[in-house]
Amino acid sequence: QVQLVESGGGLVQAGDSLRLSCTASGRAISSLDMGWFREAPGKEREFVATVNRRSSITYTTYYADSVKGRFSISRENARNMVYLQMNSLKPEDTAVYYCAADPRRGVGVRPDEYEYWGQGTQVTVSA
Repeated sequence: QVQLVESGGGLVQAGDSLRLSCTASGRAISSLDMGWFREAPGKEREFVATVNRRSSITYTTYYADSVKGRFSISRENARNMVYLQMNSLKPEDTAVYYCAADPRRGVGVRPDEYEYWGQGTQVTVSA
């Protein structure tokens, strides 16, 4: 079993930055593909970013078009943590942000591709 705990959310103004953290326990994240999703009120949970486990020497990252160029996902396997650096935040980024993990290789952009989930952290961006 894997437990994920997100932190770092808060209330910010448009243009500000936040760094979300996800701390994992129960399994080394080196054996997991990791992702971030978000869920705004009245909307379905949507993909934000993913980073796979190292296949050779590098990691592969992928981003939703809505955050590409503004958000950056990274992993620090030695600390069993994953991060989401969010820059140039917009009001439409307001949502609960969830950390997700899956032991399968090549998981992608659908929530049902991820087995483990945190409880979420609220990000609110005012205009």
